Amino acid sequence: MRPEPRDDPESSGWRPIDPVRPDRVAAGDTHLHRARERVRAERDAFAAKVDAYEAFADRVAEIGTEMPTAAPGVAVSGGGRRAGTPSTPDRCRRVRTAFDETVRPHSVADIDEPEPLTETLRAELPGTVAAALAPATETTFSPAVKRGVLGAVEARTGETETVLAALDREADGLSSAVALVEAATAWIAEAEETPLSEVGFDPLARRHRRLAGFEDRCEELASERQSTLAATTNQTPDAGVRHRDLVAFCYDELPVDYPVLSTVARLAETCRSCRRAVRTHLVRRA
Repeated sequence: MRPEPRDDPESSGWRPIDPVRPDRVAAGDTHLHRARERVRAERDAFAAKVDAYEAFADRVAEIGTEMPTAAPGVAVSGGGRRAGTPSTPDRCRRVRTAFDETVRPHSVADIDEPEPLTETLRAELPGTVAAALAPATETTFSPAVKRGVLGAVEARTGETETVLAALDREADGLSSAVALVEAATAWIAEAEETPLSEVGFDPLARRHRRLAGFEDRCEELASERQSTLAATTNQTPDAGVRHRDLVAFCYDELPVDYPVLSTVARLAETCRSCRRAVRTHLVRRA
């Protein structure tokens, strides 16, 4: 694919400043491949969290409730305070224990400093539910409190499943981009084994068309990617994930903000450079 060096710049071959290197693509060492690894890791983490919430809900469902007992000077609501002696066993404590053993490990997995259980409850559940379960409030585990806990868990599960759906969408987009980059770079690497000066006119014309096809696919994929970034994944009316926010979250530690767009843009430029070199030889032989 690369012609012999010549003095005029138009026939000096393709040497973009930052090309997509076939050797790194073949080794899986590109921004795209690292992005795919990040998405897989995040998907595994969120899938495990869904399982943890479901396990937590199952354990809460097995805990019986008690009715709050009114006492002088103590207000009682659907999830009111205990007025007299503590319940036996302490049902709220059992709920906290279930949370600690199921959801909490996944909530604090990426936190460096130790976090109190009550703080994790506030991070994962609505404030009223977390407050009802806190040891200091001595709340009766009434039917209303139980419904509140299970409703909160259902909502959080729905939110997490929405993130999973968005991650699946991102994984599909990455797979399409990786497939294109691997196919194009493998073809370019193989074509470069024969100097352009040794390739006949008709094979050169076929190379030109093939490169144009790769370039067109890059432009199509970039357009599809922009549409995906502007989209929102919704599983329920109350749970939506803006794809641009998901990408920023997943690729925060990568050297590029948009690995698909940046890699596809570089590939398109690589194809254009190769096509210009081929066209130069075609013109000379016409």
